[in-house]
Amino acid sequence: MTTHTPTTETKPEDFEIFLATAPGFEDTLCDEVRLKGFKRPRAVPGGVVLRGGWPEVWRANLWVRGASRVLARIDTFRVVHLAQLDHLARRTPWASLLRPEIPFRVEAHCAASRIYHAGAAAERISRAITETLGAPCQRDAALVIRARIERDECTLSIDTSGELLHRRGYKQAVNRAPLRETMAALFLRQCGYDGTEPVVDPMCGSGTFIIEAAEIAARLNPGRGRHFAFEELATFDAQAWERMRSVNSQRVRPSGFMAATAMQEPLP
Repeated sequence: MTTHTPTTETKPEDFEIFLATAPGFEDTLCDEVRLKGFKRPRAVPGGVVLRGGWPEVWRANLWVRGASRVLARIDTFRVVHLAQLDHLARRTPWASLLRPEIPFRVEAHCAASRIYHAGAAAERISRAITETLGAPCQRDAALVIRARIERDECTLSIDTSGELLHRRGYKQAVNRAPLRETMAALFLRQCGYDGTEPVVDPMCGSGTFIIEAAEIAARLNPGRGRHFAFEELATFDAQAWERMRSVNSQRVRPSGFMAATAMQEPLP
């Protein structure tokens, strides 16, 4: 599978999209993704796979509470040595995906393959992108290309989320906490919570459970207040994204959650 031209709402593409989660939560995340209206999601080790285009990538980042990141799988090919990897990585249509002025970095993982050095694989792919597109490769770049070489098959993906998705964007100060928002949302789903029941957390600490419960009850999009890596891609359509992000739920908020949800509106 390889993507082709930049997408718009009138030119949908179809590629594999991977939503990552913690081990053991794949089925729970798959239930959420299915209920959010995505077509034919499938639980796999480490997350959920579905097919779609760039609008589905944007929606997954904006809507899905339980995913930790969203990867767009842009190319897959068989490879057995570094020279071949260099050659095939140059055939990926980077110009239709990345912007030449935006820095990127490549992270690679190798398992059970004849290419076993992840650093060398990342270097070859980085060089292929730089020499074909002109985009600068920087060690601390926010935009990440992920390469997974497993059993001699290389899958190239773009991390479309950027920061992990538990960073909702509404907290002014963030400290280390024992529970991430994505995990809290999955635990609530496993308990059968749908936003209509009262929630009591006597050991609330930073209030992660209560805030997630209130947002679920109010049907607030978890990604409404943050930036995503896909906004730096050549495939990004700012007007279409603004229309998508501005759609509000028509569900009436339960009165018991009004005070709690009011605190979680996007900061000015």
